[in-house]
Amino acid sequence: MAPLRVLCIHGYRQNGTSFREKTGALRKLLKKQVELVYLSAPHSVQQAPDKEDGSGPGAGDDEDQRGWWFSDVQARSFSAQQQCQESLGLDESLTTVREAVKDQGPFDGILGFSQGAAFVAMVCSLQEQKLEPEFNFRFAILVAGFRSACKQHQTFYGTPLLIPSLHVFGLEDRVIPDNMSRELLPSFQDPQVLTHPGGHFVPAASAHRQTYQEFLKKF
Repeated sequence: MAPLRVLCIHGYRQNGTSFREKTGALRKLLKKQVELVYLSAPHSVQQAPDKEDGSGPGAGDDEDQRGWWFSDVQARSFSAQQQCQESLGLDESLTTVREAVKDQGPFDGILGFSQGAAFVAMVCSLQEQKLEPEFNFRFAILVAGFRSACKQHQTFYGTPLLIPSLHVFGLEDRVIPDNMSRELLPSFQDPQVLTHPGGHFVPAASAHRQTYQEFLKKF
């Protein structure tokens, strides 16, 4: 049986290459079941001395830091907690996904981490609203996801989404606290949850293998 092809959406201040490196354990854990294809966001992020708005320790080490949208339009920066009226850059990011689907697809599923997971929820919403005919993902895996605090994005959280989803988050996550990930759950009809005792990363210990595999087996 051919492995499932999954499009991977990195966190803020990462890029496709660095996210690939950071998810080596996950690739190894699921290599018989899944082929992971990594995408880089279209927006360059200014190097910042602090990494508070990034994707955790080491997030700022990447030379080429990228993001899917900015919550601060003037500063071109992003913080998951920042309330904003409108964001910057989402349309270009959707174009990037559209082109990846056209050039590298088809994909069975989509996986996102941190800001990437919040973006994946938006992609799934647009797919179900039939606003993106190119998107045809059969499942979503959201690691350290959250609801965008931007007013402009609230249209993504209307009706609970029917797409099968697995939500993964760490109980010690200091970047996206687990209560923020829990707030995203009602946006999905029947969310499956995998919690781990760690922080802001994609868990791939043997203890998690069964949950991932059981979820992926349905597709």
